[in-house]
Amino acid sequence: MSDFIPFVQELLEDWAPVSARRMFGGHGLYHEGLMFAIVMDQRLYLKADAVNRPEFEAKGLAPFTYAMKGKEVALSYWAAPDEMFDVPDDAQQWAKSAWDAALRGHLVKVQARERAKAKLADKKTARSPRA
Repeated sequence: MSDFIPFVQELLEDWAPVSARRMFGGHGLYHEGLMFAIVMDQRLYLKADAVNRPEFEAKGLAPFTYAMKGKEVALSYWAAPDEMFDVPDDAQQWAKSAWDAALRGHLVKVQARERAKAKLADKKTARSPRA
C-alpha cells in the first residue's frame, strides 16, 4: 500500500473511520461496510449516482474507466476534485456525498432482494395444495 491511502484515511478521519481493501490492482475504501471510493494508480475516485453526479460534472470531472474487450467501460466512481485534498472540510463533504450514494445503491439492492423473496414466497404459496 502506498502512502496515498493512509493520507486519504487521515484526511477523512474527522468524518468517519475508513478502511482499505485490495481489489483489482487498486484499493476499495469502505465506511460501515460500504465501498464509497476506489484508489487506482494513486488517484481517488468517489461513488457517484444520479443524485450527486451533477457535482462531479459541474467540476468537469470524469468517471473511472478501463478497457474491456476493446471497449472503454465506465464505473460509477468519478475522479475526486484535486482541491479536496487541500481543505479537510471539503474532503469530508465529498466523502459523505460518495458514501450517501453507496448507501442509496445498497438500499436499492436490498429492496430488490426483498421483492424477489416475496415473489418467490407468493409462488410457493400459490402452488401448495390447500387442505
